[in-house]
Amino acid sequence: MNIIKNFLKDENAATAIEYGLIAAGIALAIITVVNGLGSKLSSKFTAINTSLK
Repeated sequence: MNIIKNFLKDENAATAIEYGLIAAGIALAIITVVNGLGSKLSSKFTAINTSLK
């Protein structure tokens, strides 16, 4: 019974889950920004390629 009480009082797993969610949110923001920049750069390089021909 004492083991179960200690397990329920332990908050280390909750902290790890919170850090995981924060890391996932940051990764999602980075992916969104890089995806937006990638499409803008692609259109710029296409315009440069067209003007050089």
